[in-house]
Amino acid sequence: MGDVLAGFHAVWEFESDSVLIRYERGIRTPKLFQALGERRIPLSAVEGVTLTPGRRGTVVLRLLPRAGADPLMEAAAGQLKEGSDPYRLVLSAERETLAEYYADELKSLLTEAGPADQFLVPVPEAPLQFKAYDGKASFDGTSVQFRWSWTGASSAKWKAGDQSFAVADLSGVQWRSPEVFEGHLRLVGRSADSAAPVQPDQDPAAVVFGLGYGPVHESLPFAAAVLAAVRTRGPVPVAPAPSRRDPADIAERIRHLGELHQAGLVTDEEFSSKKAELLAEL
Repeated sequence: MGDVLAGFHAVWEFESDSVLIRYERGIRTPKLFQALGERRIPLSAVEGVTLTPGRRGTVVLRLLPRAGADPLMEAAAGQLKEGSDPYRLVLSAERETLAEYYADELKSLLTEAGPADQFLVPVPEAPLQFKAYDGKASFDGTSVQFRWSWTGASSAKWKAGDQSFAVADLSGVQWRSPEVFEGHLRLVGRSADSAAPVQPDQDPAAVVFGLGYGPVHESLPFAAAVLAAVRTRGPVPVAPAPSRRDPADIAERIRHLGELHQAGLVTDEEFSSKKAELLAEL
């Protein structure tokens, strides 16, 4: 097709086998769109197109992705708000006829339907990171690291220590939106048993969200990238060598560990062992 259709917050460029979506970076553009930048959606990942009336004199052109085709939508699991749906293009009602034309053209090019057997839409590349309420999560393409915060992490997580999870040892990712109660990101191991999981704030394989922590535009692309790596087991970028820890940060963590020790939440042996680990990182 080779045409371009500009709407609110995004521009769609139609090609013979895909739709290239470029998101605006204005202050009114949803932060998730700004974080995504642009996405190329293969038509093989789409099973339908709709055109519906929008709000306040607008129409909405939307692609209907196939189940299992987009790791971002798989990780979101239906939790995205309508305004943050990356497959929607909102246009003024005056452009309805033009939008209808493109909808018909796209429909004529679609040949796939039903669940996809592999991810077809690319996700943001590693390294990625975001700050949760109880720690910092980072992903280098081969493993996920959780580094606990002395101000928010539970004593259970402090006792367990900072965590590192190899992609090869994971079977999935659970993302619960920070915009709902008890938002969190949990990593599911391959050897996970059938027992009910502990609460996220007590689980060393999870980080919890909060007001200003783990926002959608940071934590969802992160979850999608990890999920894609888990499912594909494909080549991953080589992460740069980690830098040494900030001595001031180590001092703060030892101080908080001491507070837990004084409160009786960690034993003498646990305190000595964890303190030695922290000092070794200097």
